[in-house]
Amino acid sequence: MAGFDQLGARAIAAGVAAGDFSASEVARAALDAIEAREPKIQAFLQVSAGLALKAAAATDARRAAGEELGLLAGVPVAFKDNMHLLGTRTTCASLMLEHYESPFTATCVRRMLDAGATPMGKTNMDEFAFGSSTESSAFHRTYNPWDITCVPGGSSGGSAAAVAAGEVTLALGSDTGGSIRQPASFCGVVGMKPTYGVVSRYGVVAFGSSLDQVGPFGRSVADVALAMDALVAAGRDPFDSTSQEVPAGFLAHLEASVEGMRVGIMPDLMGHEALTPEVRAALDDARVALGDQGVEVVEVDLPHMASSIAAYYAIGPSEAFSNLARFDGVRFGYQQPGCTTLAEQTALSRAYGFGAEAKRRQMLGAYLLAAGVYDKYYYPAQQVRTLITSDYRRAFARCDAIMLPAAPTTAWCFGEVSDPMQMYASDLFTISCNIAGNGGVCVPVGLGADTGMPIGVQLQGPAFQDHKLLRMARALERGLEESGRIKPGSVAPAFAGKGGELA
Repeated sequence: MAGFDQLGARAIAAGVAAGDFSASEVARAALDAIEAREPKIQAFLQVSAGLALKAAAATDARRAAGEELGLLAGVPVAFKDNMHLLGTRTTCASLMLEHYESPFTATCVRRMLDAGATPMGKTNMDEFAFGSSTESSAFHRTYNPWDITCVPGGSSGGSAAAVAAGEVTLALGSDTGGSIRQPASFCGVVGMKPTYGVVSRYGVVAFGSSLDQVGPFGRSVADVALAMDALVAAGRDPFDSTSQEVPAGFLAHLEASVEGMRVGIMPDLMGHEALTPEVRAALDDARVALGDQGVEVVEVDLPHMASSIAAYYAIGPSEAFSNLARFDGVRFGYQQPGCTTLAEQTALSRAYGFGAEAKRRQMLGAYLLAAGVYDKYYYPAQQVRTLITSDYRRAFARCDAIMLPAAPTTAWCFGEVSDPMQMYASDLFTISCNIAGNGGVCVPVGLGADTGMPIGVQLQGPAFQDHKLLRMARALERGLEESGRIKPGSVAPAFAGKGGELA
């Protein structure tokens, strides 16, 4: 099937339903694209060709029988490798889980499959989602489709790169401090972190349980909205105590008027020392594009935003230490050979099974939760969390969404950022959204004048107002499209071929 990668999710599902092409044809075209492009991108840790062809054949059989097809009928989808999918491994890009077979399918994955999606495989990530570049994967790097000398971002870098390279139409990632929105910005795709509780996390290996949220990547806001409809269609998940009942209709309300809606900006942010000139220019272009669509621009302030990284790196590692304590080299996971005692088995299995960043975060968490330290750091971090949440509440009383950079820079080159603290700073403008539990979406604005690399702008909205947030994201996309700055649904130029062949 020629040109599957030029089609959006809606077009593929409609084409399959109409009989213009079959789900099996789309699956084979996606597999061809993956085979041709993976040597350069390495977005996948496992390609599930058998599962993909079986699911596509089932979709075709349902159509032949006259049955109603799902929202994502025949749409190729990839899943971050911290999400269980029966018939695949779930490694979290770690030696600790290198051979771990998924015992069941995560709710978020199941809902995509129930909507008719074709599962193409599991994507690379930073080990246990600890990172911002996908360089901490225990298995291999993933390369940015816009420039393979650059990182794709992280920790959901594989999912973002797979969508940007046209290997799949949609992908799921997880976002604990920016791990969907930052790689979406680096790879020039749309990425959404829904409000905490909107998407079930049952079957997703936890990093920070009060921060994690699953969300979709796509090459247009419409594709992301369609994926969100699939993710929430079945209602609340009883297996996730944080799951909430959220109505579908993300796509149905996407083109509604934004006339009279307000977007908040922070003028002081434009002078932030971390922002590059081309990111500042992108923010200004986004502001103009929203204004052209009838959105009113107002000034807001988040006075405690600067404290969000400090709070995050007290809360996140503490929760990670608790969540990863189960990987003890005894019940499951990597087991160091030659050990003679339980203590030795546990200590050496964790020492060799975890990578450097995973060990760094767990050690930090262990320290932060220690007696005499907890009251000094962890408890105040939770107090700061309350202040940040209150700041957002006051800001959203004046506007419907807040516009921020998704990242302070464009994608950096491999080896350019080696200091962990410098790496952590790449999430400077995304972390506060997780701290407060709000929704956030990154929309591509164009290419930087200096680097020629993609830049995304982030919109953050009030909790459980994700429908409205996506409507404003679509208005931004529409304004940028009308100005000629972007073409929604486009694939990175080096991979914008036909029929799964490299251009």
